[in-house]
Amino acid sequence: MISLGFFLPQTSSPHKPICKMAISSSSSSSSSAPPTQSTSFGFKTLTKTFTVNVQKAETRPLNVPLIAPFTIASSRLDKVENVAIRIEFNNGCVGWGEAPILPHVTAEDQETAMVKAGEACEVLKKSPAMALGLVFEKIATLLPGHQFASVRAAVEMALIDAVANSISMPLWRLFGGATNNITTDITIPIVSPAEAAELASKYLKQGFTTLKLKVGKNLKADIEVLQAIRAVHPDCSFILDANEGYKPNEAIEVLEKLYEMGVIPVLFEQPVHRDDWEGLGLVSHIAKDKYGVSVAADESCRGLHDVKKIIKGNLADVINIKLAKVGVLGALEIIEEARASGLDLMIGGMVETRLAMGFAGHLAAGLGCFKFIDLDTPLLLAEDPVLEGYEVSGAVYKFANARGHGGFLHWDNLA
Repeated sequence: MISLGFFLPQTSSPHKPICKMAISSSSSSSSSAPPTQSTSFGFKTLTKTFTVNVQKAETRPLNVPLIAPFTIASSRLDKVENVAIRIEFNNGCVGWGEAPILPHVTAEDQETAMVKAGEACEVLKKSPAMALGLVFEKIATLLPGHQFASVRAAVEMALIDAVANSISMPLWRLFGGATNNITTDITIPIVSPAEAAELASKYLKQGFTTLKLKVGKNLKADIEVLQAIRAVHPDCSFILDANEGYKPNEAIEVLEKLYEMGVIPVLFEQPVHRDDWEGLGLVSHIAKDKYGVSVAADESCRGLHDVKKIIKGNLADVINIKLAKVGVLGALEIIEEARASGLDLMIGGMVETRLAMGFAGHLAAGLGCFKFIDLDTPLLLAEDPVLEGYEVSGAVYKFANARGHGGFLHWDNLA
């Protein structure tokens, strides 16, 4: 188990939560200040010493419209149909989680996610009080592997959020306390050159300096879009994300053409199919040795075993961590393995609200070990169902809440 900088107040026993809050069904926020004195506990210690007693656990659909369809090489999303989870401990502390659903990327659809999340909620409600680690083990048994990773991540988020509320700590501090803010890139999906230029111009005015461009469906069109963006935002940094869309020779050709244009991406994400390990290694080596471009494994990394394969074969320079791919605990294991091997880290998400994205942001801020941060999808939504939570100023997210995640949903409105 990974050892992280979790904090518990010196004035309380680590075995018992310190708060007894009267929290309504629609809110778990608090304005109380975090403790000024703290003792550091490793994550392994917390899982053994914190006792979980779930009083309520519920799940509901979380449907949100998009500003515009979100198209990538492997799928198209016209609206967000995720799943929200609310867990309340017997001390009154509430935790929130979100299972994002992205067709052809997450293994679950919304219907399956609702069923499995409901099963997890029933297990939590019927379980006697037990150590946090044992609860995680129960959930992992019920929701194993990549098949139910998105739902497992949502349940783990909610449990950890409720724990953080119980010990009066914001999540970013719970995860190590490196900083309470992050700076994200922003994504331009697969659109026409004119639409891409319009988006790039808007994002320039909003203060975004790194643009993540979805590519991989049509090589010629991808180059035209890059040229259009470059014309209106000449100083931006580029991340290319092919979402498995290219063959190895096409990925290399893209880099050659960009080099001729004088454009060097800061990152090339998942250039080839997830199972084309030889192709991934080939593109990574040519990209790095000839053009100085790092390659990230995203879809190819769906568990710790994939990370070990990447490390052993020297197949990529960066690992993209997404909680919905591996769960929260799985992500922490991968982070530890990647850091020990010298790989760089990226954190991203599916198409999520500020609920799941906020949790990932807290984790990134607290650990402080991510070279690339791609937590922008709430900015692509037509509505924001999350109340309070982190503050947004252009590309910068600040986590100023006193404890836990800080964001919550009007639960009754989702019924």
